Amino acid sequence: ERERMKHEVHLRSAEKLRDLCFKNGGIYIKLGQHLGQLEYLVPKEYVQTMRESMLNRCPVSSYEQICNVFKKEFGETPDKVFAEFDPVPLASASLAQVHVARTHDGQKVAVKVQHSHMTETAAADQATVELIVNTLHNFFPSFDYRWLIDEIKESLPQELDFLTEAKNSERCLENFRKLSPHIANYVYAPKVYWNLSSSKLLTMEYIDGAYVNDVKTIKKLGIRPHELSILVSQTFAEMMFKHGFVHCDPHAANLLVRPLPSSKASIFGWRKPQLILLDHGLYKELDFNTRTNYAALWKALIFADANAIKEYSTKLGAGEDLYALFAGVLTMRPWNRVVDPSMDHLVIQGSQSELSELQMYASEYFHEISELLRRLPRVILLMMKTNDCLRAVNNTLIQGSHLETSLKTSCIIGRVSSEAVTAAKMSQKIPSQFVA
Repeated sequence: ERERMKHEVHLRSAEKLRDLCFKNGGIYIKLGQHLGQLEYLVPKEYVQTMRESMLNRCPVSSYEQICNVFKKEFGETPDKVFAEFDPVPLASASLAQVHVARTHDGQKVAVKVQHSHMTETAAADQATVELIVNTLHNFFPSFDYRWLIDEIKESLPQELDFLTEAKNSERCLENFRKLSPHIANYVYAPKVYWNLSSSKLLTMEYIDGAYVNDVKTIKKLGIRPHELSILVSQTFAEMMFKHGFVHCDPHAANLLVRPLPSSKASIFGWRKPQLILLDHGLYKELDFNTRTNYAALWKALIFADANAIKEYSTKLGAGEDLYALFAGVLTMRPWNRVVDPSMDHLVIQGSQSELSELQMYASEYFHEISELLRRLPRVILLMMKTNDCLRAVNNTLIQGSHLETSLKTSCIIGRVSSEAVTAAKMSQKIPSQFVA
């Protein structure tokens, strides 16, 4: 009876929080999206409610509001700037919505338009969230999420500047061409139309594809979901461990897939996948030491090396007292599983008993987890958020081929992190005059 009552309270509160986020929009929806990834910290009712609603049911700006943004940026309405412009948005997110249009030379494009109220309300929303978090901390000292305010202050201005987003997308692809040429053809970002873009309007190549969590459509395209899961894992492992320039918002609404344009179907009808990265507003750079230590930590996690896990967790800021908890949050596994030498030690089965165990740990170690999040550098917190998003995507994709695909994913992470650590050691041994 107690469990039933607790479930009802959590669900009711989660729905009220969801409605509050929608009513206020902007930053609040971003916070709701983030909450939906925190499986290791909040009850499952919050996680499920936020995931089901925050990614594809965001408030929509009216066509009149869209016209006002166009007039401010280009001095013309959408029907003058483009030959065709669909007033009904294709999708809406927390900060902007996307419309389909056609340029005067006949190119079909996707036009991302910032919600008109964002610029006016962003500063007030930041101040409100800061007040809430500080007040909570004063009443409940163990609930210390003041780091969240610092992160919002740093990241929100970047996300509100669509020219920064455009530059990030081009730099991301350039990194794959230079540093990861073996998978560069399998990763893509829409081409930017710079002459039709500004800080609040972004015009991009229109791409047909399926969202990575739409398994049914993915199969219809002739793509095997488990193969896509492996590509997603390798793409972000390359970014984190080799490039040091990471897309930090890879939730399902920001990842599309299509058959690789240059590939032909196999005799069984299967096609190679190409991953399309959308929404390049939130990126983080990892300096050399942070990137190397993070790669070394994941290598240690994959190979269950307890001493190395402690060493690199401590170097990344977890401290000698919380390194085991840090490893547990990263992998969603208890410490005895993290250091288990069996090959499948990091595989999450997704069973109800396993989820209940995770929730039990989250409740039991809430104060320690809060302290860990307060202590870690913000760039590592963003890596954790990225890790949470990717876990949610992969859990959707690997249903039915769980163990084998999870093992392959672990092998990829182990290989890419090992290569990054080896490359880092080699670069430190080579005299500086020989390093380009």
